Amino acid sequence: MGTALITGATAGLGLEFAWQLATARHDLVLVARDTERLERVAGHLHAAAGVHVEVLAADLSDRADVDRVADRLRSTERPVGLLVNNAGFAVRQRFVDGDLDREERAFDVMVRAVMVLSHAAAGPMTARGRGAILNVASVAALTASGTYSAHKAWVRSFTEGLAVELAGTGVTATVLCPGFVHTEFHERAELDMGAVPEAAWLRADDVVATALADVRRGAVISTPSVRYRLVSALLRTLPRSAVRAVGSHRPGSRAR
Repeated sequence: MGTALITGATAGLGLEFAWQLATARHDLVLVARDTERLERVAGHLHAAAGVHVEVLAADLSDRADVDRVADRLRSTERPVGLLVNNAGFAVRQRFVDGDLDREERAFDVMVRAVMVLSHAAAGPMTARGRGAILNVASVAALTASGTYSAHKAWVRSFTEGLAVELAGTGVTATVLCPGFVHTEFHERAELDMGAVPEAAWLRADDVVATALADVRRGAVISTPSVRYRLVSALLRTLPRSAVRAVGSHRPGSRAR
């Protein structure tokens, strides 16, 4: 069924992507920072689904590591037919008095790496006349909630532009824009999400199933659940002053 490369593949949505793609008989290339965790996840996936699983330990805030992942995307051995740019994290700070190094690392992971890896994948895919790029953004892309929102807004806009450029090549680009998802994303960022009502949360398996279905049908924007499609429509129509007012009350929480 082809090979999929997933960044941030050992936790959260990335891990769910790995399981659903393995179950669908896709071979996998798993990218994350923790080699031990990568090997453990790869072993479980291979044992359960019988697919070929490669591991590629890489820190996507490190340019040399990003280049190694890009080289794998350009490889003609087990060519990658689906790229899932999923890696990301909550910055969890105000910008003005925050740690600039952390901001730069977040930018490198959620913006620069997405651009570099999409470029590395798109060339070989268009040459073969088939393939798909799935970039994970967020409903937060439509808000004004710090640099995380800015990064995800870039991912959304970039993917739409990429989809326009790829039209007619046999290669598609899709941007996934979920809301709050039950994963370890918020726990790892030490964010208190107790104030978020249960009705606002999505299940990771539902989000990933929707995203992969949208990739298969060539959709450009994938927003899982009717409620978040309504939220997105509201955010697009509200005056930006109202959107900024909502963002000013954030305690540091992020949708993902």
